[in-house]
Amino acid sequence: MIETRLMQYFLAVAKEQNITKAAKVLHITQPTLSRQMAMLEKEIGATLFIKGSRPLSLTNEGYLLRRRAEEVLDLLAKTEAEVSCGKEELEGTVTIGCGEIAAVQYLAKIIEKFHEIHPLVVFDIYTANADQIRQRMDEGLSDIGLLLEPSDIEQYEYIRMPVTEKWAAIVPSCVPLAKRNSVTAEELAKVPVIMPSRKKVHAEVANWFGKHYEHLNIAAVSNLSTNSALLVEAGLDYALTTEGALPFLKESRICMILIYPEKLFILLQQMEAGLAILSKIL
Repeated sequence: MIETRLMQYFLAVAKEQNITKAAKVLHITQPTLSRQMAMLEKEIGATLFIKGSRPLSLTNEGYLLRRRAEEVLDLLAKTEAEVSCGKEELEGTVTIGCGEIAAVQYLAKIIEKFHEIHPLVVFDIYTANADQIRQRMDEGLSDIGLLLEPSDIEQYEYIRMPVTEKWAAIVPSCVPLAKRNSVTAEELAKVPVIMPSRKKVHAEVANWFGKHYEHLNIAAVSNLSTNSALLVEAGLDYALTTEGALPFLKESRICMILIYPEKLFILLQQMEAGLAILSKIL
């Protein structure tokens, strides 16, 4: 089993891309760190660094170990924080995974109220898509997930939040559609569009298009609404996203037109510590 100390040393080398610089950060000598890295490679039976590369680069095995080491150290830190939750004064970190959605504004009010009661608790907000959020919850790296339907939630405890998320089209402000309050599937089928890349969400939007989907001109797919908006702003196509994803649109150049609503989930992993956290927050 790899010692946490070796993981920390390895991550420092991976970050600095130089043994000497990493040794200074860790306050150890360069020969000592070199021996530790050689010991680590021998222990796991794999080469972690590309020999002779400047700056020092990771092999495929090195990249895998870096990701897993970060997850392990994060999980250890979270475990220590959860154990400390048994103290009279609640403290530690609550990690919440969420997408680019309007419900984050509702979440902010909850966090503010909670923080007034428990000022020693820190909230770590992690932005990702639903698949990544669920993966982090399954790995114990996130306590709570804020997700849009459709999403697989059978193995989780969940509460529906009193927030409705609406779907919308991002369009250039200079086109006639920008003056409309809503847009139809037939109208969007006549222009190039940027679709959500996540399969379940893509399928949901495809169902909304109905018979017009087969004629749809999909110019690109994207997992980040911000990038989709930037493409529209640059004059490339139209984009489909949720209304709350882009609260700071430059409406002089692009704007949103609502298409249809979508519900929202708040998701919680089935862990006693996690359930205790959720009950205190809500």
